[in-house]
Amino acid sequence: MYSFEQLRGFVAVAEELHFGRAAARLSMTQPPLSRLIQKLERAIGVRLFDRDNRGVAITPAGRAFLGEARRLLALAESAPDLARRISRGSVGQLRIGFTAASAYGVLPRLLDHLARTVPDIDLDLQEMVTREQVDALLGHELDLGLARPPFDPAEFGSRLLRREEMVLAVPTGHPLTALRRPVRPQDLLTEPLIMHSPSKARYFYDLVVSMVPVVHENVVHTVSQILTMVWLVSARRGVAFVPQSTSLLGIDGVEYLPLRTTSSRPVELHLLWPKDSPNPALGVALGALESFK
Repeated sequence: MYSFEQLRGFVAVAEELHFGRAAARLSMTQPPLSRLIQKLERAIGVRLFDRDNRGVAITPAGRAFLGEARRLLALAESAPDLARRISRGSVGQLRIGFTAASAYGVLPRLLDHLARTVPDIDLDLQEMVTREQVDALLGHELDLGLARPPFDPAEFGSRLLRREEMVLAVPTGHPLTALRRPVRPQDLLTEPLIMHSPSKARYFYDLVVSMVPVVHENVVHTVSQILTMVWLVSARRGVAFVPQSTSLLGIDGVEYLPLRTTSSRPVELHLLWPKDSPNPALGVALGALESFK
């Protein structure tokens, strides 16, 4: 094994092609430098220089080794600064969880904002439903989440990012599109419904049943992902309750109708993070996101 001192000596001799000048550059005498080079040659098992009365010449093996030696020295010199920057959180990695629905509008803008304000923090994205995000945040497998309530304020810091309406996704040309008013619960008494899963999409399930008296006999499909719901609507399998931002998907064969509900913008999306996070990059990112709207 060789040392960084030996590598510095080798690079100096390779660049000066003179032991005396290299020794002076390193603020040492020539004999110790010669011994450093000899030890390095023994350690790697090749001759790095040809020496004779006319001077010093680097061997082909030495030329090949020179690039790697410079790279190793550069890494060694930059490592302390990198460690300090990671400790401050100015570089590092941020693992972000997001629900599929949050990708429609909010997530791209949030990523653009972080890329501009903290460009040296790498962003790792993981799509998860809220329940999975909560577990991953508690286990420090995620640093930041785009999630739906509820969550424990004793465990998590949070910030409300968006409120939006719930709308009704219907196939293009559906009779409900002829209404000149918001859709009422009684308009849906005989409609086939595509519903949110009460286990995997609990937030949306609870929200819908609190707003609309769902006739469960009319439920033809129960799914966990909003994208799947909209594709089923496009296939004319039924109608579905979705956040208004779903219209950004631009799926053919689907129209979005307003609903008459007791709450005007009931769908919430929160930025969520564990209060006991050990990741310094999280604090830096949260500071950067204070100006995010």
